[in-house]
Amino acid sequence: MATKKHSASGEAARPRRYWLFKSEPESYSWDQLVADGRTFWSGVRNYQARNLLRDEIRLGDGVLFYHSNAKPMAVVGVARVVRDGYPDPTQFEPKSDYHDPDSDPGDPRWFVVDIAPVAATRAPVTREQLKDEAALGDMMLLQRGSRLSVQPVTAVEWRRVLQLGGVKESW
Repeated sequence: MATKKHSASGEAARPRRYWLFKSEPESYSWDQLVADGRTFWSGVRNYQARNLLRDEIRLGDGVLFYHSNAKPMAVVGVARVVRDGYPDPTQFEPKSDYHDPDSDPGDPRWFVVDIAPVAATRAPVTREQLKDEAALGDMMLLQRGSRLSVQPVTAVEWRRVLQLGGVKESW
């Protein structure tokens, strides 16, 4: 009989989940994340992606770091979530590109999570490579009209992308 793992609070721990975060390398690249060692994933201004950041993405989850609007568009690294969702501080900064004057600090509209790099892929795993993989046929990233900058990835998709990228899941 299988037993459930429990957190320090006594609640049943949920299994790790997986995500893909898109970033234009000119805005924030994998190399910048590696140099920084950690960042909060700010600037998301889509309600569906915000809900994922606020409600679904949790400490310990895995993240595929994807360079979008790049040549080539590709998964370039693997990160992990190192802090659960919290209000995006840039929404309250008038000089920020992501300032939202309608967001109330008492009831914030936008959320972030913190991520840290785990490993770079051996080589970029391009969008074209992903499209050629039968196991990835239903991957949200590859669906027509899918534009979310934060999106779920199934465990099967996660494992296949890691294989393609030459990354061992050892964390």
